Formats: sequence, structure tokens, C-alpha cells
Amino acid sequence: MTERTLKQIIPGAETSDGAGVRIKRSLGQQQTVRLDPFLMLDEFGSSDARDYIAGFPSHPHRGFETITYMIEGHMLHEDHLGNRGNLRNGGVQWMTAGSGIIHSEMPQQEEGTMRGFQLWLNLPAAEKMTRAGYRDIQPEDIPEVTFPGGRLKLIAGDLVMSGERVLGAVSDRSTQPVYADLVLEAGGRATLPVPASHNALLYLYEGSAGVGGEVLPLSAASVLDDGDEVTVTAGDTGARLLLIAGKPIGEPVVQYGPFVMNTREEIEQALRDYRDGTLTA
Repeated sequence: MTERTLKQIIPGAETSDGAGVRIKRSLGQQQTVRLDPFLMLDEFGSSDARDYIAGFPSHPHRGFETITYMIEGHMLHEDHLGNRGNLRNGGVQWMTAGSGIIHSEMPQQEEGTMRGFQLWLNLPAAEKMTRAGYRDIQPEDIPEVTFPGGRLKLIAGDLVMSGERVLGAVSDRSTQPVYADLVLEAGGRATLPVPASHNALLYLYEGSAGVGGEVLPLSAASVLDDGDEVTVTAGDTGARLLLIAGKPIGEPVVQYGPFVMNTREEIEQALRDYRDGTLTA
């Protein structure tokens, strides 16, 4: 087995999106700052309702998937297909924009903490115009593994831990994504398998932890070097972090706001379709 070490740090940059929701954006803060097949990674978290209350009113997407992981809070998703989904503590919404979707994501709380992540996962050219849809994944449907010194929730992927195979809530995507939320007690340690074929990162969002003797910064995409496993050790306060990995697509990426395609001509078509009201036809 070959241990992965830290290759690059992409700090989360403070910005806003939607109707003024405050976020920290690591991947995607510039269009050159991506990790194939991932386009963007946003962290949101505040106990001040002014930072999130305006939400994300109706807007379009085409050509990729969004994965929203709500650690704490309540948000309602509605889309042009007539779907309504409540995203609550510990739940996940996996939305496939595909050929086109128009949706909104609006807070269902006027006070308290709202905290979580949104990840944009690219689709290969052969799947970009697939039918739009989404899955609401309840917390109890996300497999959880406990081990000495910690626990792991597997949102997506297929991992073998302590000789036991764990299948995530989502395991049928062509990019074979791995998406795990790892919680370590003070001084806890975990060695996680990561397919050698995948690009991978860690995102520390609580506590302190290190990899290969190097300290992981908070609220940053810590991109990992090549290898087939990574060992994370928590500091004195324990740690909570994401492991995100995926098989690279290796195709051109052309993005214009909420549309992600392979060519400029496809982007121009998406803009015409949206203007003409046929984006979701």
C-alpha cells in the first residue's frame, strides 16, 4: 500500500452566492481551481440568519451534479419537475442537473445555525444531457462505521475498513465518487483506502488533524498526492473532516455560471435554451 501525502492546499475564500448566502469556496473559486471530476466545493455555516436567510431562489443548471450535505439546519428544495425535498440535519440531496433543471434551495428557519457543504460533481460528455432528477438521502440511510477512536459516515463510494466492505448511500456513478464524513476523537487515527485511480482531497472543518506529519488547515481543500490509502491523525481536540475522491473524466470543461459543458458551442446552446424556455424540455 502507498500512503498519500499532502500535495496542495486550496484555502477556502470568503464569498457569497445565491441571494447573498455567505460561503467559503475552495474548489471553484476560479475556473482553473478544480480537481477533476470535482468543479466546486462550498462550505456554509453561520448562526446569524442574515448570512443565509435569502437562500438560493430559482435558478438553472445543466451538465453536472450537485451534492448538498446538511450537517445542521433545514432547507427546502423545489424544482420544475414538481419535486419538493426537505434537507435536514445529517441529510444529503444528490441532484443530477443533466440536460437541465430549474430549482430553488430556500431556508426553512428564521434563526439558529445552518451548516453544511455543497459539492459540484462533473458529468462526462456522454451523460451531460441525461434526464434531470434527484435523490433525498435521509441520515438513517447513510451507512456509518465505528472503530476505535472514531466513526465514519459514507455518503458515496465503496470502502473496505477493518476487513469489512462498506457500500455508501450512492454507489452507481460513473466517476466512482467517494464522499465520507470522518469523526476522530482526540488522538484518534484512521487509515482509509482511496482508489489509486482517483483524485482525492481532505477538508478539515472542525478540530485539528494531520497527514504524514503535516498539519491540515481548517476550511481548505487539502489535495492529496498519488497512492492508495491515507492516514489521518487527530489532534488534542479531535477532528471532523471530509474525504472526497473521484475518478478523473479527462475531458475539456467549459463553464458559464450554472452551465458546465465540453465546448463553447454547447454553452451557447444552453443559454439559448434557457432564454427560449426549452432548457428543461
